[in-house]
Amino acid sequence: MAAYMIARVSVTDWEQYNEYIKVTPDIIAKYEGRFIVRGGETITLEGPEEKWRIVVVEFPDLAKVKEFYNSPEYADAKKIREGAALAQFVAISGVE
Repeated sequence: MAAYMIARVSVTDWEQYNEYIKVTPDIIAKYEGRFIVRGGETITLEGPEEKWRIVVVEFPDLAKVKEFYNSPEYADAKKIREGAALAQFVAISGVE
């Protein structure tokens, strides 16, 4: 069953964060992930206004999400992101 990684990101240094953006697509693809949402216009329909960047990545299953997130390649990417953004990452199973 497909699983999704949802990231909420508050970027504090776009120059440095853009370096992170450059390296993540190949790593995600290596673990069979694909971007569903990658930033873009956000409209809050209810509740507090969403001001953080939203990213959604689809993976074949939760095991692949965890494999990606804990991979050595992504550990290196996270080091690039350090100091450039605050982030929350959540993994969730999809529906059949």
